[in-house]
Amino acid sequence: MQDASISLAGNFADTVRRAAAAGGARPALRSHDVELSWAELDRQVDAVAAGLSRLDLTDGARVAIALPNVPEFAAVFFGVLRAGLVAVPVNPAYTARELTHVLSDSGTAVLVATGPVLEALGDSAPPVRYQLGKNLDQLLTGPDGVAQSPSVGGGEDLAVLLYTSGTAGAPKGAMLPHRALLANHGQLARIEPAPVTGDDVLLLAVPLFHAYGLNSGLGAVAYHGACGVLVERFDPADSLDVIERHGVTGVVGVPPMFIAWSLMGERLAAAWAGVRLAVCGAAPLDPAAERRFAGATGRPVHQGYGLTEAAPVLTSTLASPSVKPGAIGRPIPGVEVRLVDTGGEDVLDDEDDGTSDPGEIVARGANLFLGYWPDASGGPGPDGWWATGDVAYADEDGDLFIVDRLGELILVSGFNVYPHEVESVLAAHESVVEAAVLGVPHPYTGQTVKALVVRVPGSRVSAEELIAHCERNLARFKCPTAVEFVAELPHSATGKVRKGSLR
Repeated sequence: MQDASISLAGNFADTVRRAAAAGGARPALRSHDVELSWAELDRQVDAVAAGLSRLDLTDGARVAIALPNVPEFAAVFFGVLRAGLVAVPVNPAYTARELTHVLSDSGTAVLVATGPVLEALGDSAPPVRYQLGKNLDQLLTGPDGVAQSPSVGGGEDLAVLLYTSGTAGAPKGAMLPHRALLANHGQLARIEPAPVTGDDVLLLAVPLFHAYGLNSGLGAVAYHGACGVLVERFDPADSLDVIERHGVTGVVGVPPMFIAWSLMGERLAAAWAGVRLAVCGAAPLDPAAERRFAGATGRPVHQGYGLTEAAPVLTSTLASPSVKPGAIGRPIPGVEVRLVDTGGEDVLDDEDDGTSDPGEIVARGANLFLGYWPDASGGPGPDGWWATGDVAYADEDGDLFIVDRLGELILVSGFNVYPHEVESVLAAHESVVEAAVLGVPHPYTGQTVKALVVRVPGSRVSAEELIAHCERNLARFKCPTAVEFVAELPHSATGKVRKGSLR
């Protein structure tokens, strides 16, 4: 296990060099039957850095990485950073239109991708291209006798440009410096007991092009010199085999993973016998699924809250004395959080039960981004505080509960309706698999609530029954006035419902 402390002025790729120095023969990454040691990964990172340096790119040039969860992703990512360049992780499942936007907006000079990505882009791809399974192998191995190279840059230098999906408009590039990536691990390491140590084997099934999979997953493995088990495509049954076969001790997951596992009965308990830590993020986990999972495994699912712009973790139930259903915990060490009203003032606590009114989450910490590309707009203010756009309330113990996104707030006759609250009520119905709630125009109330619902297979529950169910659990103005049944809802790679697509 390597020392968990590292200067925020350093280069994030130095975590790989430290892990190799501390235990070069120890496993760094496993993928199917392939195992890569820390010494081998460090040599590949050097080779990538040297190869990119020979291209005579400008300082801070962008290198886009459109790869699945394979060992090559890690070697290229850390090699880009070691060379003093900027990594632009991209979803390899993007359409040509989506890919073109990210590559053009970021000014990408080099693209490392799968064959299908390069085929989709055609002549519009950057002239310097490396393809997985072909000429990328030459970049990873380099010429014989690649020397160890010092990392170029670090600290406040831009390390990663991560494009956030957002709720409207084209994705924006969040500018994350080396300092932000490193800081989030230092903050989490101050939690007792430590969430991750060098003895852990982490399941890396969350896509590495996402901030959560990239830094909370792969980044944590490198920071602590642990071992990561890469999963390219999540399958509930196959993943349980992977967990058992590789002796996984920690899982960094998203709600669809835990929902699927919670339905697998005794098979789940046997596979999870050696797992000590389950963490869920990226979106709220349905409390019913959380209870099923905990009942089957005897382990709680620790939930957290974060954003791409925070590299990504801001709060976690790991920082709370206990796990409460639906809670996102408390700020992790080194992160400050306030709940403010529309005037920027702290919200008040209820005099009766001690809970606070809902307020927008504003945060401050060394893990925050610089702003959005290209002009660093929208970043933290001069005092370091940054408004997240998410609404939450705090209970009497100080634990936080997400209410919704400000941009998704529905106003019915001037009253606030938070879609997440309505969705939770609908999801609690035995005939509902999933629900999404939107505000739609209404001639008298300004907006009204519409629900899109995925029914349990074979269920014939009606819209009227679901509306009545809501009326028994919600104030009338919060209840849907229309319910549309759909076969499925569109999701992002980390399980969030794409409400922009629904609109």
